[in-house]
Amino acid sequence: MMKNPMRFLAFAAAAALLSACAGAGASRKSGLTGGAKTPSSSAAEAAPAAPPAEVTEASLRTGPFSAREDLKTVHFPYDSATLAPEALSVLKANAEVLKADASIDVEVTGNCDERGTVAYNLALGQKRAKEVRDYYILLGVDGGRIATISYGKEKPLCTESTEACWARNRRAEFKVER
Repeated sequence: MMKNPMRFLAFAAAAALLSACAGAGASRKSGLTGGAKTPSSSAAEAAPAAPPAEVTEASLRTGPFSAREDLKTVHFPYDSATLAPEALSVLKANAEVLKADASIDVEVTGNCDERGTVAYNLALGQKRAKEVRDYYILLGVDGGRIATISYGKEKPLCTESTEACWARNRRAEFKVER
């Protein structure tokens, strides 16, 4: 008879623990968190307000995307999706182009250097593309016009195994669709 109450208590404790864990993770749906430091949260710059809700991405299936010379590429440090100050400046200029022409959608591609596994680089490339997308949204570009995709290390600009070459490949590029 003593086993049944103990089993019930153990089951109840496990259920309570699982419920608490599930509740804690549910609030992490968006990459934009109130307490987290964003790329634009330096003391020198005032950060725009975060969007009130998660915004659906533009579709990559709607048609071909093509390069546009007034949208400049940004580069990333090794093993990072952090936007450096010079990347923030480039993205601000790009955002002005996008806001001036509401008829275009933009594809943000995340790219990596050759180091690391295919899976790791695909994930890092997606983080880079999402970081750029989130920053565009903070700058006032409609997130419904921005699609992201990661190519990982599959589309290098340079194939030499040197730091200078690797630095060129760690990038986010932009194509548009009308």
